[in-house]
Amino acid sequence: MLRNQRQIQTSINKVLDGLVFAISLWLAHVLRAILHFEFFGGTADIAPFEAYISISILLLFVTPFVLDTQGFYSRSAWPSRAQTIWPLVKTSLFITLLIITVMFVLKIQLTRSVILIFTPLSVALAWAKEEGSLRWQRRRLTHTDLQKRIILLGSREETENMLGRIDGTNDTSYRVVLQFNIDRDPIERLLRLMHEHSANVVLINAGHTKFDKIEQVINACELEGVEVWLAADFFNTQIARTAVDDFHGVPLLVFHSAPAASLQGLAKQAIDFGGALAMLVLLSPVLLLSALAVKITSPGPILFRQKRSGINGRPFTMYKFRSMGTNAEQRKHELAAMNEMGGPVFKVANDPRITPIGRFLRRFSLDELPQLFNVLKGAMSLVGPRPLPVDETRRFEDLAHRRRLSVKPGLTCLWQISGRNEINEFSDWVRLDLEYIDNWSLWLDIKILFRTIPVVFIGTGAK
Repeated sequence: MLRNQRQIQTSINKVLDGLVFAISLWLAHVLRAILHFEFFGGTADIAPFEAYISISILLLFVTPFVLDTQGFYSRSAWPSRAQTIWPLVKTSLFITLLIITVMFVLKIQLTRSVILIFTPLSVALAWAKEEGSLRWQRRRLTHTDLQKRIILLGSREETENMLGRIDGTNDTSYRVVLQFNIDRDPIERLLRLMHEHSANVVLINAGHTKFDKIEQVINACELEGVEVWLAADFFNTQIARTAVDDFHGVPLLVFHSAPAASLQGLAKQAIDFGGALAMLVLLSPVLLLSALAVKITSPGPILFRQKRSGINGRPFTMYKFRSMGTNAEQRKHELAAMNEMGGPVFKVANDPRITPIGRFLRRFSLDELPQLFNVLKGAMSLVGPRPLPVDETRRFEDLAHRRRLSVKPGLTCLWQISGRNEINEFSDWVRLDLEYIDNWSLWLDIKILFRTIPVVFIGTGAK
């Protein structure tokens, strides 16, 4: 399915999904009233539906966003039932928790059984809506008059390859009516065949060496009012994903191997700022006690400042509570033989430069708390690859390792929660960072944040 068609369909589905979840809350209220019972005991009094109006309005906007974070709108055009049901279950549970939170914060009195009924009911109705939509689309797209009639244009090998791709899909929204060999047949014959087959799309899958003929085909189709789809597979990429964009009126093919700009990306920025601000306020006593402990127990500044490599390698000043003596950097070369990390990174267990209070701060990652100010300034994120010192970044031997710099560095990452003390090769560290980048989603960030909490409390801190 073409991107613009998918975007239109996704926009419609977002509106419908918001309505389905809002209606589910109303139906849960009605069912509770009809059955007249309370799961949790107590009175059977029913809260008036007016109490649910504000939450129902909230669901209209929140539901599409949460579903998007679950990858619900990036599924294949014809998804399996598991690809549909599992994101709906996670979304319903998350929204149920959100409703309970709103009730608590705003002191809204809602009947608890309604909330309990809402969770399975919303999943059932949303799944029924998806099943009905897929069946309607399959029935509609098998109608010949509604199908796109495509002429494949390219060399014999190129059109055969594209035909194989098309035959391997279940999409019945188009039908190939002809294969046209651009190497052998003249363009004038293509025009006659377009008229004969009433084609409304010419899909060009020809090499970049044939741009002169491709331009003739596009000009001819432009006059005829026939769509042209140009397969942009001129270059073989292993990692980068391709997107179409516009730069001051010039159409562009964009190759990107880092997460593209999206609503999830904006939400990540909002969570970074709000989360860092909230943590600074809540943990202010811990910050103050840590600062006093560093100041009292060892001479020197409270904060350790170091140039680290930020997004795309741009240096920034990272803050930490000082956990070593003031001459730590000067003594680093003395400990080179003790380095336990393969590659450009320097890591030593039982580092003799660490002060007693510094060892305690490191064990529970308290020395990292000042980096919340880096997050507020926009140089770091709550979740992302850990920032390395600039001199270590310059010593990268494999240029592919620099792709870990394609996103903002973070306070925590997959490496932090995957037994970092057992990882002794920098290549394994990078592998986890690239796994995070290639599979990034807002939901992945949330899971990493929650999994970081026990790691910090157990005290599996940095070396």
